[in-house]
Amino acid sequence: MGVLERLEPQKVFSYFEAISAIPHGSGNTAALAAWCMDFGAARGLERHLDAGGNVILIKPATPGYEAAPPVILQGHLDMVCEKEAGCTKDMAREGLELAVDGDDVLAVGTTLGGDDGIAVAMILAALDDDTLAHPRLEAVLTADEEIGMLGAAALDAAPLQGRTLINLDSEDEGIFTVSCAGGCTAASTLPVSRAPFAGAALRLSVAGLQGGHSGVEIHKGLANANVVLGRALRAAAAAAPLRLVSADGGQKDNAIPVSAEAVVVTADAAAVKAAVAALAAELAAEYRATDPGLRLEAAPAENAGLPMDGDSTGRCLCLLACAPGGVQAMSADIPGLVQTSLNLGILRTAEDGMTASFCVRSALDSQKRMVCDRLACLTAQLGGALELRGDYPGWAYRPDSPLRERMVAVFREQYGREPVIEAIHAGVECGLLAGKLPGLDCVSIGPALREIHTPRERMSISSVQRVWRFLVEVLRRSR
Repeated sequence: MGVLERLEPQKVFSYFEAISAIPHGSGNTAALAAWCMDFGAARGLERHLDAGGNVILIKPATPGYEAAPPVILQGHLDMVCEKEAGCTKDMAREGLELAVDGDDVLAVGTTLGGDDGIAVAMILAALDDDTLAHPRLEAVLTADEEIGMLGAAALDAAPLQGRTLINLDSEDEGIFTVSCAGGCTAASTLPVSRAPFAGAALRLSVAGLQGGHSGVEIHKGLANANVVLGRALRAAAAAAPLRLVSADGGQKDNAIPVSAEAVVVTADAAAVKAAVAALAAELAAEYRATDPGLRLEAAPAENAGLPMDGDSTGRCLCLLACAPGGVQAMSADIPGLVQTSLNLGILRTAEDGMTASFCVRSALDSQKRMVCDRLACLTAQLGGALELRGDYPGWAYRPDSPLRERMVAVFREQYGREPVIEAIHAGVECGLLAGKLPGLDCVSIGPALREIHTPRERMSISSVQRVWRFLVEVLRRSR
């Protein structure tokens, strides 16, 4: 018996459990895409798998809806794979271990992938339910959304006739997202040279942070493990001569990293340990509200390897100390909305270089370019190079939206209140899809998900039920 078998709507949760059994982290969605294609074949649906790994499944209109404009239902196949410390699951090869806790679905020890597995589950359930009344349904399931919306950028939209799209990639029930920021990944790489240096090897580690989404939670003042590590290295270097061996942290550039570590060789281990301990006390006070579990420690390291020379060490520490991070500008048009930000999500050291990968977001393309230019200037001054990839446009607000009006009317009737209409500081594929489908009218919705992109992620069962009922009624009225 499946863990979610007794939950309603049964088809939605059944498909979510089936999806969860198939590893589908970013860059690893081929198996899930093939499974979705098999799903379509078994039901006689028109189906397409493009070179970008995206799946399109098309179901004809039900009787009475033949003349209605098609509706596109859209979500993404990939999830962010994060684990609790000590979790041994290989998320590239093993499915998730689901559990139910009261009104919540969760995954034991890992992220749940409700972002965006519940969208895929709802879309498949709609395609598989012959009792639903609807226009022609065009299901678009994209690959690699979480690493720069690569699937949406590569989507072959030729099979699509619809210009009305319901995106199911939101995490807050009752909020209709109608605009979003654009973004890109900016990877700053510094070349390094290595040379012997006499001293003791120490490992500086940052752990116990809350983490979170680098867009919708960037304004919360959460500690970034890579940034904290940079501060620790600067404090250590001020206390005693040292050389950097490596600095690594984070797993995804769109997630605020929860841990990081560096290995150094120093001429005065005691002085470095004292400096790190003093900074740890200061950070505990700084982040007592947002990251009460923050831990910063320096301990002996074995087999440190050949350290960088003095010049390379100084340049790497300068990048970590001086690179911009967090909120850069707030919107002047929408109170409380972050307009521009960046997040140092991934830090990696190789034998010949160190790379810092930033997720840059802005509602204004001009400010996105400005932030990238700042990174490029800093990187060039330090002798490195900046690579930009996964650039995607923002999604502009549409004043006249028949879809939004229809959805607001249904929401008002079912919930007895008005929905919240908002723009968000996060990437949504609607922007890229609007560029491929001129005149696209789209709204993004979804059930309540908490702490996405972390092992604490939870999905509300009752919220899924309400959003499913809402979606069914919106489709029924779409003619």
